[in-house]
Amino acid sequence: MGEIEIKAFLTNLAVKKNVAASTQNQAFNALLFLYREVLKQEFGQLNDVVRAKKPRKLPVVFTKEEVRLIINQLDGSKWLMAQLMYGAGLRVMECVRLRVKDIDFSYQQIAVRDGKGGNDRVTMLPVIVIEHLKRHHIHESVIQRAVREAIRKARLTKAGSCHSLRHSFATHLLEAGYDIRTIQELLGHKDVSTTMIYTHVLNRGGRAVQSPGDMLWS
Repeated sequence: MGEIEIKAFLTNLAVKKNVAASTQNQAFNALLFLYREVLKQEFGQLNDVVRAKKPRKLPVVFTKEEVRLIINQLDGSKWLMAQLMYGAGLRVMECVRLRVKDIDFSYQQIAVRDGKGGNDRVTMLPVIVIEHLKRHHIHESVIQRAVREAIRKARLTKAGSCHSLRHSFATHLLEAGYDIRTIQELLGHKDVSTTMIYTHVLNRGGRAVQSPGDMLWS
């Protein structure tokens, strides 16, 4: 067998067998070892192989009450950062890098500089933090540990993190009826398909979809 057969085999795994990306990669690495180390042969780059899709995991999202429980376990700069991650949808590093010059108190907005993908964007400044806002130079691990500890103290069973506050920000805006394009801009997503994952979170039970079993008796 040569390059053509290898391409056909790997493509068949993805298209017909519908295997996970990790399974296809394992098969590729096994073939690579066989040809290079055992048969002492090289094959091409295999650019035409159809790649198996990585399963897209739904993000962990807290309810509004769970967010309150978590934030109530924090104080000082950690409370402030959690409020910004949830209230403005900031990523951890965006929050850590935030400076006074990026905050417009008059228009109650935050300019996020050099976000993911090197893009700038503007998001809202939560009113609740305005009086408390001073800039703190802090390492991201400090707030990450603090939020994990706050989740534990709040006795929540969800395996959430700092990023779950950002996920919750997006989901609760969507739940409140804001359009997906607005949320995409606030989050700084390049493609709306990335933002669309929050619609899947809402459709996963909860208030978004009523069970036919409940409608039967309503």
